[in-house]
Formats: sequence, structure tokens, C-alpha cells
Amino acid sequence: MGICHIIYEIGIRYQVLGMRNFFPIPNTNYPRPFRTERSGGQYLVINYLCFPTTIMTIHKEGYKTIAICGFLFVLINLLSFSFLSYNVPWLNWIVFALTLAFFLFIISFFRVPTRKLTIDENAIIAPADGKVVVIEETFDNEYFNGKRLQVSIFMSPANVHQNRCPLQGEVVYNKYHKGKYLVAWNPKSSTENERHSVVIKNDRTEVLVKQIAGAVAKRIINYLKTGQKVEQGAELGFIKFGSRVDLLLPPGTKIDVQLNQAVLGGVTVIASL
Repeated sequence: MGICHIIYEIGIRYQVLGMRNFFPIPNTNYPRPFRTERSGGQYLVINYLCFPTTIMTIHKEGYKTIAICGFLFVLINLLSFSFLSYNVPWLNWIVFALTLAFFLFIISFFRVPTRKLTIDENAIIAPADGKVVVIEETFDNEYFNGKRLQVSIFMSPANVHQNRCPLQGEVVYNKYHKGKYLVAWNPKSSTENERHSVVIKNDRTEVLVKQIAGAVAKRIINYLKTGQKVEQGAELGFIKFGSRVDLLLPPGTKIDVQLNQAVLGGVTVIASL
């Protein structure tokens, strides 16, 4: 049995233990050969060589972190089995189970699921996976200097953390802001936390997308540049380990989601134009 099949079997057992949110088993009904979304060669397709009937991709931002965690996983367990195996063998298995669960969680965090994206010029699509925690009117003094309709999506560490463009258009504003690391659901996090704001404009509307770091998230990655033309659903960036994304929409925009609703990045319609 190959190592990838072993990892797959571990994943199944991980699900049986009730932790499916952290290590979801992919749908096996994809046609072969499948076509995986790519952006500058940043995705690594590992499943086709291991078990071709399933799909799992790892984001490039996770390569270094996963490599370090894999090294630590091997090192810790080698030391554990070397020094504890005779005296307290049961402790070895506890150490192994805990470190394995943590390693699988890290892998799961950087997963990029292959999904059918929603492409609709009359809609604003969710820029991230997560839960809608804010729908309210606010005053924006960063770019619009006026009232906007804010929709905020909270991403827990268990969510996919790739961010996508909610509409097609041109990037007319792009700015990084240093700041605090308040918990992402704190209302002040929108204006006081570390964040990266971009505005995408087309013939019909102008939307500000704000990536916000949380208490755990310490790194925001944004791939867009001012003047760049983007497609709806294209990759916008990535935030590591729990965070939030705000959308600032024109006043009067019809909102198609509700508070506490779970949304999928690139799929769920947030608002209609």
C-alpha cells in the first residue's frame, strides 16, 4: 500500500471520529480525466497520482508550513518511540495520535477544493468560505467616503482560506494597512486590524473587498495589482489561520444571504445587482 493510500485511509478514520470539518473526504464522482483550476502554477495536484478518483489540491502558501510540520511530526515521533517505547508505550500512541491530528489539520487548512464556480455579471459572489456575521449599513472613510452596505464573512480555521474575486472588472485601488490583531468577529477589526483592501470596478458597480487578519491569522496575502483586469471567481489572495473578509457594496444593493448563513467562496451569491 502506497503512502498516499495510507494517508487516505487515515483521513477516512479521521472522519469517522467526527472531525469531518477539519479533513473532508472529497467527492469521488468526478469524471476522469479531470481539469483542475490553476493560476500561475500555484496548485499542486497530489491526488491524481495517489488515488485518481478523488480530488485534493494544496495551495502554494502551504508548501513551507506543511513541510515544516511534517518534519516536526516525524522528529517528535522518532524521539517518542526511541525514549518512551519501553517504559510507557501507551504514551507513544497518544503523542502519535495528537501529532497526526495536528499534521492532518494543517494539510486540511491549505486545501483548495475543485468546485463549479458561479459566473454571473448580475451577481456579487462570496469572496471566501465561512459564515456571514455582519449585514449592515456603514460609513466608509477609506475609499468611498460615504455610506456603504457591509457584508462580512468570518472564516474559522476549519474553512478553506483561499479568497476569490466577487466580480469581474479592474482593480482601481489596492492598499495594505498595518494594525491590531483583534478577534475577527469584533466590529472594530474592520478598521483597526491588519488588513488589505482592494476595489474592483466595472461598468455596473464598484466593490471594496477587505481581507482582515484575526487574533490567530498573522499573514494576509493579496495577489492583485492596481490596473489589473480580473475575472469573477479568480484568486484574490489567501489568509492564514482564521480571519474575516468584508464586502462594501453600494447602498440599496439587494442582499441574497442572511446572518449566520454558511457560504462558499466563488459559489454563493451574496448580492444581486
